[in-house]
Amino acid sequence: MSLVHLVVALALVEFLLFTWAVGRARVRYNVPAPATTGNPTFERYFRVQMNTLEQLVIFLPSLVIFAHYWGPAIAAALGALFIIGRAIYFFGYTRDPAKRHLGFMVSSLPSLALLVGSVAGPIHALIAHGP
Repeated sequence: MSLVHLVVALALVEFLLFTWAVGRARVRYNVPAPATTGNPTFERYFRVQMNTLEQLVIFLPSLVIFAHYWGPAIAAALGALFIIGRAIYFFGYTRDPAKRHLGFMVSSLPSLALLVGSVAGPIHALIAHGP
């Protein structure tokens, strides 16, 4: 499980870096808090942060549940792909919103696999071993 814990920690570090990038963009593009609009470039940074937060709600619990039922190595590999995808998403979206799709797909597909596995694992266990 150490690999899974490392992936969880790295995903949180990545999110913290995105949060700091939003703070820097807020200053650079003169968007004082609590505003979240006003400069299109700032808004791209903000959207990356918010979209990543939305994804983490699904990703993190799914990663842990998946690891329990299907093994930590596979879960950690899928988790690493998610983190890489989020980085691609960040760099693509902040440069040009039209370039966000690859990163979104690279992070969404492993997240979907983790979610499906986190539902299938307990169902499989219930069928095989009962409640």
